Amino acid sequence: MTKSLPDASEPLPKAEFGFPGPLRDQLVAAVLDGSKTSTTGLVADYEHAGDALPAVGERALVVDSDDRPVGVIETTEVRLAPLADVDLAHAVDEGEGYTTVAQWRAQHEEFWHGPEMRAALDDPSFTVDDTTPLVLQRFRLVADLREK
Repeated sequence: MTKSLPDASEPLPKAEFGFPGPLRDQLVAAVLDGSKTSTTGLVADYEHAGDALPAVGERALVVDSDDRPVGVIETTEVRLAPLADVDLAHAVDEGEGYTTVAQWRAQHEEFWHGPEMRAALDDPSFTVDDTTPLVLQRFRLVADLREK
């Protein structure tokens, strides 16, 4: 892996895992140590923010809780699926220690029903169910930008 920053002529979009704080720090550490190679987003979040869905081959700058660039990831797979269709391989590859889809779902529902996500969506009563559309993204770390 290279340690050089991306070409400044083509700025990369940010890859922000969770919200700044302990969860983001945990997720970024898992990306950088290679244990996190998948992530899940709400289609509603992308739509609300006006962001395009990730696409295979795209690269993004991983930022830490202080908005410092710490890595670059490249998307290797994108699937749209309802919440009920998330499989164990995806859950395990999120690098958070899940051993069942039920564990993964409980933690994600807690996050998605939390005040930060509801505020980000401008919907204080936002909830998910089996039919909620998700973005299931796989990626690989292509650059570690931390100082060694």
